[in-house]
Amino acid sequence: MLDQVQTFLDYIAVERGLSRHTIAAYSNDLRGAAEFLSSPGRGGSRAVGDWGAVKRDDIARLLADMDERGYSATTKARKVAALKSFLGFLKSEGAIPDNPAAEVRSPRVGRRLPKALSVEDAGRLIEAAASARGGPESHRDYAMLELLYASGMRVSEIAGLDVRDVDLNSATVRAFGKGSKERVVPLHDAAVAAVAGYLAGARPALARGRDEDALFLDTRGGRITRQGVWLRVRRGAALAGFKVRITPHMLRHSFATHLLHGGASLRHVQELLGHASIATTEVYTHLTSDHVRKEYEKAHPRAG
Repeated sequence: MLDQVQTFLDYIAVERGLSRHTIAAYSNDLRGAAEFLSSPGRGGSRAVGDWGAVKRDDIARLLADMDERGYSATTKARKVAALKSFLGFLKSEGAIPDNPAAEVRSPRVGRRLPKALSVEDAGRLIEAAASARGGPESHRDYAMLELLYASGMRVSEIAGLDVRDVDLNSATVRAFGKGSKERVVPLHDAAVAAVAGYLAGARPALARGRDEDALFLDTRGGRITRQGVWLRVRRGAALAGFKVRITPHMLRHSFATHLLHGGASLRHVQELLGHASIATTEVYTHLTSDHVRKEYEKAHPRAG
């Protein structure tokens, strides 16, 4: 059984070009399934000597064993997906007559809701950065945080910005998202002022005479990295006195949530975030349900 697992692993590595991490996960899941199915008595199972003898009932017992072991829905869904893919491969190769896992339903995995700061906490983070004292790096960090929250850009998009991507006259920033898809995001006055102040004084000091296109520079005058952005957000959170972990992505989530709270349409927020599908943006509707309830109770004449 393990020989066929290895053949499949070689296939997804060479033909499909999957990452080492994904291949390692497939290997772990499929070898575990093979061990269970070939061991008599485990979970009341019969010993199966080859994959062609595996029936749907055997798959059901495997799933029951996962439940007894306390696996999460996410882990079970991943293991079922690996088994379906593997058995589907064996069927396509003519090694087995059918795929006994083809009709097995994967466990439902609840959507993880993104974490967002409150409006007050977002303001507290920005204000702490604005009042920090520490030379050009502090001015850069303030402009970066203001821009992250004003635009909802991903950390990679912020790090990848060039000076020419920000138009202070039209108060817009041009972001390049996944697949180099371009979008233009409007900026509020505070963000424009923060970036303008950084460009006027702090950036030339950080550039050290180097001819660099990047908007945000590190202390050596080169483009700041994604890791660098993360570290500056963490420093800003520490300055603001946060005890919880604050990430650049939380500012992106906060941007989307606060816009919806303010009355922006889901379609508008989708465009600003650069989501290819409205379904990706719809996760934020769960975050605003409490807000909608409060507004309803405040506005309806018979509520309260």
